[in-house]
Amino acid sequence: MKMFVVAALALVAPVAAHAEDVAAGKAVFGQCMACHVAKPGAVGVAAPNLYGVVGRKAASTGFAYSSALKASKLTWDKATLNTFLKAPQKLVPGTRMVIAVTNDTQRENVIAYLASLK
Repeated sequence: MKMFVVAALALVAPVAAHAEDVAAGKAVFGQCMACHVAKPGAVGVAAPNLYGVVGRKAASTGFAYSSALKASKLTWDKATLNTFLKAPQKLVPGTRMVIAVTNDTQRENVIAYLASLK
């Protein structure tokens, strides 16, 4: 019986370790607020408003986006955000976004936070 419980915990543990954490993502997003805002109707000065970004077409708000991002034809789903935030210049060479979120857990959490903003 003990072996069964240990085996069951071993299967559950990796899932729990990678669960998205909206509160932790909000804390990570605090660093992003140096440039971005995430409130309905707010206007970002240095970077676009990220409220409602998940599901939105890239460069589709009134912000002055780079020509590279305008030409990207991306839609900000979770997978695209993950790739972009990991290495913005790699996915969209010429984008003005130069900050990367290289930590997988932090990136996953900040995407969960962004997805919660609806």
